[in-house]
Amino acid sequence: MDASELARLIRANQPCVVLTGAGVSTESGIPDFRSPTGMWAEFDPTEYASLPAFRADPAKVWRFYKPRIAMLTEAEPNAAHFALAALERAGLVEAVVTQNIDLLHERAGNRNLVEVHGSIRTATCPACGSTYRRDAVVAKLEDAEAPGCDRCGAILKPDVVFFGELLPVDAIERAFELARNARLLLVVGSSLEVHPIAALPEETLTSGGRLAIVNKGPTPYDRRADLKLEMGAGEILGAVADELL
Repeated sequence: MDASELARLIRANQPCVVLTGAGVSTESGIPDFRSPTGMWAEFDPTEYASLPAFRADPAKVWRFYKPRIAMLTEAEPNAAHFALAALERAGLVEAVVTQNIDLLHERAGNRNLVEVHGSIRTATCPACGSTYRRDAVVAKLEDAEAPGCDRCGAILKPDVVFFGELLPVDAIERAFELARNARLLLVVGSSLEVHPIAALPEETLTSGGRLAIVNKGPTPYDRRADLKLEMGAGEILGAVADELL
C-alpha cells in the first residue's frame, strides 16, 4: 500500500521533482553523514571538509578524501537510482536535485540532474584554474597522498562543496525554480537539515504543490507531507517504478 500511495501521488501530481540526499546511496555501500553512525560522527567536518581546512593543509584533507574517492569510484548505482532514472525516461520525474557527489544518478541514467553540492567528476587547481577529470585524479592518487597540478604543482581541490564554501549559483537557482514549479516534491534519503537545500520543500508547498518523503529518520517537514515513508529507498522506489511503468 505504501508504494501504491506514492505511485498515485506521482501519477496525479505532475511535474514531479525529486530531491535526494545521502540516504539514497547507503544501499550502494556509501555511508551517510549525519546519522549517529554517519561519517561526521567519526570525523570533524570543520577539520576535514571545510574550505579553511583545505586552505590551511590541503594534503591533510586529501588524506581524508583519498580512500573515500576510491570508495565512491567503486560504488555502483542501486535500485533507487535505477528506479528514478526509469521514471525520468517515462516522463514521470522531471528532474533530480541531488545533494550527493557520487555520480550514481548519472551512471544509473538520469539526465536532468542538478548537483547542488558539486561532484567527484572533476578537480580544479586553485592556483592556475586547470581542471582534471576524475580518472586523472585517481591516477595521481595511486602514487601520491594528494594530487598535484601538472602546470604549477599546486594541490588540486575536488569540485565538491566544502563547508564554508558557496554553493554553485546556477545549480541553486535551478533547484529552487524546479521546486517552485513542482506539483510534487519527492524527498528521498535526506534529513532536510542542510540549507539552503533544506528549504526546497517550503518552495513547493508555498506554491501550492505537495510533498512526499522517503527517509529513515525524521525531517522538519514530516507533518506537512502528504506521505512519509520510513523505508529503504531502493525497496520503495523499485516497487513504485514497477507499479507505474
